[in-house]
Amino acid sequence: MKAKLTVYFLIPLLLIGSLQVQALEKDEGKWQDEIIYFLMVDRFNNGDLKNDANVNAKDPEAFNGGDFQGILDRIDHIKGMGFTAIMLSPIFDNVDGGYHGYWVNDFYKTEEHFGTIKQLKKLVDKAHKSGLKVLIDFPANSTGPDSKLFLEKGAEWFHEKTEISDSSSRDEQLNGWVEGLPDLNHENPEVRAYLIDAAKYWMKETNIDGYRLSSAEHVPADFWREFTEAVKAQKEEFYLIADLGPTSAELKDEYKDAGFSGMYDYELNGEMRSSFAQTNQGTGAIFAKWKEIESAAKKTYETASFYDGPGMDRFTRDMLEAKQYPVSQWKQALNYLYTAPGIPIVFYGTEIAVDGGSRPDNMKLMDFRTEKELIDHLAKLSELRHTLPSLTRGTMELLYDKDGMTVFKREYEKETAIVAINNTTKTQTVQLTPEQLDSEGKELRGMLGGDKSIGEKEGFTLVLDRDESEIYVLAPKLGLNYLFIVTVVAIWIFFISFFIFLARRGKKRRMAE
Repeated sequence: MKAKLTVYFLIPLLLIGSLQVQALEKDEGKWQDEIIYFLMVDRFNNGDLKNDANVNAKDPEAFNGGDFQGILDRIDHIKGMGFTAIMLSPIFDNVDGGYHGYWVNDFYKTEEHFGTIKQLKKLVDKAHKSGLKVLIDFPANSTGPDSKLFLEKGAEWFHEKTEISDSSSRDEQLNGWVEGLPDLNHENPEVRAYLIDAAKYWMKETNIDGYRLSSAEHVPADFWREFTEAVKAQKEEFYLIADLGPTSAELKDEYKDAGFSGMYDYELNGEMRSSFAQTNQGTGAIFAKWKEIESAAKKTYETASFYDGPGMDRFTRDMLEAKQYPVSQWKQALNYLYTAPGIPIVFYGTEIAVDGGSRPDNMKLMDFRTEKELIDHLAKLSELRHTLPSLTRGTMELLYDKDGMTVFKREYEKETAIVAINNTTKTQTVQLTPEQLDSEGKELRGMLGGDKSIGEKEGFTLVLDRDESEIYVLAPKLGLNYLFIVTVVAIWIFFISFFIFLARRGKKRRMAE
């Protein structure tokens, strides 16, 4: 009986709640709606001790023990932060010492330290059931030193051994050996067929959802065009994101027709790191760069926005060098990353503010025994990014920027979001004019911290404490909603009457017995 009474009590509350929730629904899913967690397989989590031959977790240049089973065991950790996709470092068989995955020995086998293809399939299947897409890094530029391919295929498969001496020379970029790695000759039809067939093989065998194309600037655009056409013919919605390196801005015209779904945005990366590594830094350069990219790129909203990755110092290092508290700075940096256009790619360990310099220091073994402050913040930001289409689909306009206090607007259809980031050392007050944002009969409701600003004749006044941010949604000003009140009262009267009816009927039954 008590259970029934509880149900009867909850039903009107649920109905009342449903009257107040009106969300703008997104249309069919797009890659720009995704949030990607990029992890190094060997450095994430050791879940299978049986493949730990020659593993030494204390040696940064050795295999540390991470594997497919370890990722599978931590799916809930990734999902719990709100990520919608996992991007794995290369999973292919590597030569000795290739813990990072980029010294490929055989493109048709998994690295034995990571596990079997059966375990990889199990990982992908579990990820899909958890609502996570899976991408794999596909390094098509080179193989490992003295790899099986290099020793068996001969000189025609590789360019002549010449180290890159001038990084600005396109000829050297395309034909030189990067860090002593044998450079594949993509003019050779056999090499092209091998790589394309290998890419299609893993798609078919594991049902993955995309590839990260690392060191793409060292591979000719005409090969990528053939590669992307073949891959998308097999799976049209397959996502191909190219990493063209730090000089990517100079190569956009060369690769504009290569068929990539998106590209890593190094131009914005530099500006973002400069603005959020420490307090009291303006963001005007970020928005100026965004305007340039918006006018030039084909798929602006599917570019990759990121702070660090396997080829860079950890962003935390910048913060520490500036004598800043990393958790606070990471929160502000992530507030921007998750509310600006582009696909956020977050490198593993960001959730615990991992520090590190150049490789291998930037690829430390993940530590899951940490505080949850950043983890909880990532989860909240992810929830808002999934809830508000304006944050993934909307236009962007800078409204205010002064010494670390930034306010910008995202608009999509009938939804308007205002993002305010106080990356300063003092409380800040910002006045938004009616010309910037319609304030008549409106209010701004804070979705991140619960703040609220009521629209006045002069506009909106935003007040944020130091190191705080807010994501507002523009909504009608709440007053006395008589229709809502009448509806609520009617619902309660109905259920009270129904409860009295049930009580009387029960009493009559007991008397009859």
